[in-house]
Amino acid sequence: MNQPTPSPAMPVDVERIQALLPHRYPFLLVDRVLEFAADKSLRALKNVSINEPFFQGHFPSHPVMPGVLIIEALAQASGLLVQLSKRDAAGPQPLYYLVKVDKAKFTRIVSPGDQLILDVELKRMLRGMGLFHCRASVADKQVAEAELLCAGRAAG
Repeated sequence: MNQPTPSPAMPVDVERIQALLPHRYPFLLVDRVLEFAADKSLRALKNVSINEPFFQGHFPSHPVMPGVLIIEALAQASGLLVQLSKRDAAGPQPLYYLVKVDKAKFTRIVSPGDQLILDVELKRMLRGMGLFHCRASVADKQVAEAELLCAGRAAG
C-alpha cells in the first residue's frame, strides 16, 4: 500500500469520528485517524481493551477479537476515508453500507491490549460504490486483510 500523506488536521479524534460516522458504543470501532490522503488512503487506530463487551463471550478464558469485528472496523475506516474526502461537499452526506467482503484472510489473533492499525486504500469509486483494499495489523504484523465494497445511501 502507498503511504498516506498526513493532512494538516491530523490526527482526527473520536469526537470528529462521531460527527462523520453513525456508530456509537459498543459498535464504534475506530478511535483515531492517524493519516489520511483524500480519495486515496487512510490509516486509523483501534485500541483493543479487555473491557470490550464481546470479550465476555469470545472467549472468556482466552479473549480473542472476533474476525467479523475486525472487518467491521476496516469498513468503518473505509467510511471515514470517503467522509473525510468529501469534507467540502455541501448538504447531507450519504451513509456508506458494507455490501460485500471478498478475499478475507485472518492470519493472527487480536487480543486485549493490542493496538489494531487499520489501513484502507480506495481502489475505485463508481456510481456511489467504493471498492477498498483493507489491511489490519498489530505491531507491524498483518492480522487480517480483505477487499470491501461499500455503497452510499441517503441517510434517513
